[in-house]
Amino acid sequence: MSAKVVVLDAGTGNVRSAVRALARAGAEVELTADQASVMAADGLVVPGVGAFGAVMDKLRAVRADRFIERRIAGGMPVLGICVGLQVMFVGSAESEGAEGLAQWPGAVRRLDAPVVPHMGWSRVEAPEGSRLFEGVGNERFYFVHSYACMDDPSPRMADSFGRPLVTWAEHGSRFVAAVEHGPLCATQFHPEKSGDAGARLLANWISTL
Repeated sequence: MSAKVVVLDAGTGNVRSAVRALARAGAEVELTADQASVMAADGLVVPGVGAFGAVMDKLRAVRADRFIERRIAGGMPVLGICVGLQVMFVGSAESEGAEGLAQWPGAVRRLDAPVVPHMGWSRVEAPEGSRLFEGVGNERFYFVHSYACMDDPSPRMADSFGRPLVTWAEHGSRFVAAVEHGPLCATQFHPEKSGDAGARLLANWISTL
């Protein structure tokens, strides 16, 4: 039986491409912000494109901040994409005063690089033991962003899910490309736009549901 995945429909990204990519990877996919559907799904995908504060406003408008927190607290898988990763941190220099979901310590800052935004393919460095990057730990993925977290959240936290596994990439300086932490995973890049490597990553995530 196929895993049931909800792509959160909160007006926070190009959700259609994510829906198609997840379906190709073998999931049964629904696009919705309905609370019952979100909580019943095997996996929830939180896409995010745009400014940090605007994405948080849209999430709160459909009460998704509460759904996400309830799923994570209950050990129910969540996958954030792009700004969907950034909102899992405490805040962002892009939107001063806007509070993130604070699932991980640290804040998002503007990339320190000669060219911003970072737009294109970059290689990632995944840690040992990563399930998300099994078979694609040194592949290139597609990024489009001007902000990122550059601080490692793993030394500052260890809870019932253990310490986060952090994957890194580089554009001007090193930044967090992905985090795996119990039921919560997130990528700064767009797996749905990352060709065969992105398809494998999504299939890896679906296999854990």
